[in-house]
Amino acid sequence: MVKLAAKCILAGDPAVGKTALAQIFRSDGAHFQKSYTLTTGMDLVVKTVPVPDTGDSVELFIFDSAGKELFSEMLDKLWESPNVLCLVYDVTNEESFNNCSKWLEKARSQAPGISLPVGVLVGNKTDLAGRRAVDSAEARAWALGQGLECFETSVKEMENFEAPFHCLAKQFHQLYREKVEVFRALA
Repeated sequence: MVKLAAKCILAGDPAVGKTALAQIFRSDGAHFQKSYTLTTGMDLVVKTVPVPDTGDSVELFIFDSAGKELFSEMLDKLWESPNVLCLVYDVTNEESFNNCSKWLEKARSQAPGISLPVGVLVGNKTDLAGRRAVDSAEARAWALGQGLECFETSVKEMENFEAPFHCLAKQFHQLYREKVEVFRALA
């Protein structure tokens, strides 16, 4: 049984639901806060995620970062060397989706010289279907082009909020297993 630790950056524009996603994941869906104050820096959520069929687990250190540029400049140190990335956009806000490329580039720039191979794109607020502005297929195509898994969720309706984090834990664990195999082959 192996317990790994992964630094996860939660990134995206303000008011897309990053904090709600992190908080509902931490509470296993037990607590949806109806109102949030704007994150003005960084909140840390820690949760251990079991990796199916292995007996292993990944402790995700989820850094929920402010979406405002004013604050993101102060966060460069906290963003250094992430292991995994969770990009969040609001399915009713096309600009928040378009800005995901900026957030992805920022995250990648924090790990110079190494690639950031593990990440997910999360479209939140699917409960607002009548106001949808971002097509699911378009988001999926962009995510795949960036090497990201794609998910849609409604934190408010508690739908699919665990899947992105379980995917990140599984992907991170797979990278660990691959590195162990490389080291074994060298021995």
